[in-house]
Amino acid sequence: MKRFSMLAAVLLVGAATVPFTKMASGQEGGWVTLLDANNKGEWNEVGKANWTMKDGALTADKLEGKDLSYLVSKNSYKDFQIRAEFWVDEEANSGVFLRCEQPDKIDSKTCYEVNVFDKRPDPTYGTGAIVDVAKVDPMPKAAGKWNTYEITAQGPHLVVVLNGQKTADVQDSKHLNAGPFALQYGSGVVKFRKVQIKPL
Repeated sequence: MKRFSMLAAVLLVGAATVPFTKMASGQEGGWVTLLDANNKGEWNEVGKANWTMKDGALTADKLEGKDLSYLVSKNSYKDFQIRAEFWVDEEANSGVFLRCEQPDKIDSKTCYEVNVFDKRPDPTYGTGAIVDVAKVDPMPKAAGKWNTYEITAQGPHLVVVLNGQKTADVQDSKHLNAGPFALQYGSGVVKFRKVQIKPL
């Protein structure tokens, strides 16, 4: 009887540690956490900005050179969902770039660019839009608050939801192959507090 009780206790403790192990490795319900308040994650950097962990967010407010800065995922993804929590000021130029064809050359011609740019001269491709693919009207403002992007790419179907509001829903076949995604710093103050991806 004692042996049975001990075995039951071991099994119970083992079962209790499974969810913790799953979360500690950054995976829960298929979601992989690439960045959060405790971990800035592993990224390849193209261009240079002063990215630092500050108050639980990966923050940049200055370029270190003339080129824009991108944090590029180590892995490539084809069909996926991304959840990204971010904060920007009014001067910020940022975004999330998808299915990048050339990991060392990131722009809206080699990737899909889901924009964060409240002061973009042409607001039709500003915050909430996919540059040169899906316009947004009216353009929502992201400055001065925490925001959440939920981005889905499944084949040619791209959907962007900002703070629960759908801002883009489009079919486009320019970039169908798997590729890394990237977080941009262009200007102003940009913070990313949590970034997760779920392969589909």
